[in-house]
Amino acid sequence: AHVLTTGVQSSLNDPRLFISYEPSTLETPQQTAALTNLTREELLAQLQGNIHHEVLEGNVGYLRMDDLPGQEILSELEEFLVNHVWKQLMGTSSLVLDLRNCAGGHVSGIPYVISYFHPGNTVMHVDTVYDRPSNTTTEIWTLPKVLGERYSADKDVVVLTSGHTGGVAEDIAYILKQMRRAIVVGERTEGGALDLQKLRIGQSNFFLTVPVSRSLGPLGGGGQTWEGSGVLPCVGIPAEQALEKALAILTLRRALPGVVLRLQEALQDYYTLVDRVPGLLHHLASMDYSAVVSEEDLVTKLNAGLQAVSEDPRLLVRATGPRETSSRPETGPNDPPAATPEMPKEEAALRALVDSVFQVSVLPGNVGYLRFDSFADTSVLRIL
Repeated sequence: AHVLTTGVQSSLNDPRLFISYEPSTLETPQQTAALTNLTREELLAQLQGNIHHEVLEGNVGYLRMDDLPGQEILSELEEFLVNHVWKQLMGTSSLVLDLRNCAGGHVSGIPYVISYFHPGNTVMHVDTVYDRPSNTTTEIWTLPKVLGERYSADKDVVVLTSGHTGGVAEDIAYILKQMRRAIVVGERTEGGALDLQKLRIGQSNFFLTVPVSRSLGPLGGGGQTWEGSGVLPCVGIPAEQALEKALAILTLRRALPGVVLRLQEALQDYYTLVDRVPGLLHHLASMDYSAVVSEEDLVTKLNAGLQAVSEDPRLLVRATGPRETSSRPETGPNDPPAATPEMPKEEAALRALVDSVFQVSVLPGNVGYLRFDSFADTSVLRIL
């Protein structure tokens, strides 16, 4: 089995294919539990074991899904999920969807999850799935109507991933990323398959595990999908640190409207090229901040945009840390003037001060040379 697995994987460059030897298995293994035989209470208990939700500090919603049920179960339990889980998260200012421990699920459940993050005035084609055993192709669209409310498009969503995130969970992360509806934080996902089946090879005790469904991924363009390669996160970080990083990103994004407003006010009140201010204000208001996940991202985006619109390279935004802010306080036009520095009395100290302000020399050919690296205050120059 090991030799066969190595040969198949190396020949086809597909780690999802492997052969196992299981002499104790009498029948072909079942791929999924017979969920249709479970009572509603048993289905509910199973669902509650795979879904966890809470509201974190800063009014951040947290929804962890370790498995994604199919359409049949979601239809049966949708009212319970909406009333006891989703309604608790609707009032939050942002949401973290944790798929780090979700290794699979059912394809039919994908539109239920995606639809709650997509505006209700349109439907969207999010994926196309090819099923090899039935030789059929199925398009997946968002639902035109959902039970309860959809999560507002104005609120940020972060999806957490790990190297164990697989199958249907990968497709959900991929779709939300391509829709520009979520920021993916964590590790590159497994690069698995939507549906794996274990098939007995003839009458032997050897079994072949093989992907039987394939995502054609219309949102990715060019026919490329996450299968085999995985979903690349927007912010790569070890999975165990992903939640902390997500919360830091959401804190920054909560501050974005205030930063933009203060920047607009500063331009209106101080920028000397008055005729360019309306264009700058419009640009700030219409910029797409969906990809901003750090202060560096924000500064780079603001500088590139403002300088392009104003055609003024002097217009510069920068982020200051706590030390820099405290050592270089901002001053306004109505602030009292800074105190005049006390001048030294000793000749040597005065000479050192002069040398720090001016550099004077006579060059060959009796050419005078006077260098200023900065302009001193008038009170200093008067004494010097």
